[in-house]
Amino acid sequence: MSDLLKRGFLLGLGAAVLGKESLKKKLDEMVANDELTVKQAREMLRKFTERGESKAAEWSEQQDEQKNKIIDELGIATKEELKELEVRLQQLENVHYKGEEQ
Repeated sequence: MSDLLKRGFLLGLGAAVLGKESLKKKLDEMVANDELTVKQAREMLRKFTERGESKAAEWSEQQDEQKNKIIDELGIATKEELKELEVRLQQLENVHYKGEEQ
């Protein structure tokens, strides 16, 4: 399932890059035809890039949520949960060994 999400993300990212390149080409044409100023074209490209970055962050967050949901449904322990168990086990071993020494 993770591979499918990764491919979807990469497909969206590829579309965004292609879209940005197409937009830049169109904006360059509009500047050449005096339909836009260079400043206006840069601002439009900046806004497009910001929206793309925002979408990428949103997709990443959604992917993390989906991954966590699958992990939870499968009952797989996370690294954090395993680390907590290691700490608790170490604490119990320390108590046990201290009890044997007395």
